[in-house]
Amino acid sequence: MQFLYSLLLTFASIVLLPYFVYQAIFNRKYLRSLPERLGFLPDSLKGVSRPAIWLHAVSVGETLASHSLARQLRSRFPDHRLILSTTTSTGQAVARSKVAEADEFCYFPLDFRFSVRRALSAIRPEIVILMESELWPNFLSECRSRDIPVIVANGRISDRSFSRSRKFGALVHRLYALVTHFAMQSKLDAERALKLGARANRVSVTGNVKYDIGEAEDATEIAGLSACLDETFALSSTPLIVAGSTHEGEDEMVLAAFERIKSDDRFKDTRLLIAPRHLERFDAVAQLIEQTGLSRTRRSAVKQCGFEEARTSTVILLDSIGELSAVYRFATIVFVGGSLVRIGGHNILEPALYAKPVIVGPYTENFREITQEFLRRKALVQIHDTTHRELIDELYDSLINLLSDPASAEELGRNALKAVEENRGATARTVRVIIEAILQK
Repeated sequence: MQFLYSLLLTFASIVLLPYFVYQAIFNRKYLRSLPERLGFLPDSLKGVSRPAIWLHAVSVGETLASHSLARQLRSRFPDHRLILSTTTSTGQAVARSKVAEADEFCYFPLDFRFSVRRALSAIRPEIVILMESELWPNFLSECRSRDIPVIVANGRISDRSFSRSRKFGALVHRLYALVTHFAMQSKLDAERALKLGARANRVSVTGNVKYDIGEAEDATEIAGLSACLDETFALSSTPLIVAGSTHEGEDEMVLAAFERIKSDDRFKDTRLLIAPRHLERFDAVAQLIEQTGLSRTRRSAVKQCGFEEARTSTVILLDSIGELSAVYRFATIVFVGGSLVRIGGHNILEPALYAKPVIVGPYTENFREITQEFLRRKALVQIHDTTHRELIDELYDSLINLLSDPASAEELGRNALKAVEENRGATARTVRVIIEAILQK
């Protein structure tokens, strides 16, 4: 079965080769990271005698969630090397800028046997920790053959993933049996892991480490960056709507709702900051903003603090990596993206740490339990309509209601912060699972 998988993977790579060549030539993607994806890791990772912990986070969300775990691992295992890998380039950029606890950074290898073996031989990990549910057959099989325990940390199985996985019964069951332990976010996630083949004694519910995200922030660094951004853009001077981690299709809706808000004299001083999720969309979003005719500025255009045009612009494009968390504290209202389109939503916990009222769209399956917890506590506004026009209308109504009623907005924010504070502790429980796996090796 593994041979068939490798054959299919090779065939898929050949079929997709023209796409990757196009992206490499015209968008400069994958070229710089390709050697590492093929297992040719930097020399700094090789020949080191200290034991290594390999922590893998797919993209931005998993990388940010891994920060609290990285901090506790560094504290518990000071003599170990901590290697942090990512799949996406955006995740890599965030990892390097945010997770100072890691000793080295690299890209996760493509799931060919030769690239997996080369990467494992270079790092020689004592244990591998996969954030959420990134499972690859050849990688897991090679770890098993080398007696390397693999922990799935902060594990979750979405409705879509569960439904799709059940169609590949035998293959998925074998895959799940290769994992040493599943530390899952919720009881539902744990039940799904069992149904997909995980052994009962290898599954536990540890909670969602994303609730611990605030504990991993470097307060001094974040405060300094926030102060500079405030001086540059005068973020604290007027009401500010922050649209964070937006995807294609959402920016247009956010801008349409915002233009209607600006037409109301009561809110003529309100400003908008948009932070696209992926850096390759920065220019496209800039063009959308330009089409509104509103005064605007880009973070990349401002080299120093105090640029006057930046302080008065109505719309700010945050075309940078790793600065969104430093902006949330100035928000009057936060919209969290990936939720007006079928992406599944992004992390609402960062703005909640600053007791900010948060709005999300109908598509939040990636944060199912967190969304339900916040709704139960009256700590979140969720849009339920699904058509393009209805989404704009309800987004506009939600923004106007919160701008018009500061007391309700403040209560929403207080409830959000309380929800975060009362759900912390998953990171410590996950570290205990990791320690046990290392001791039993």
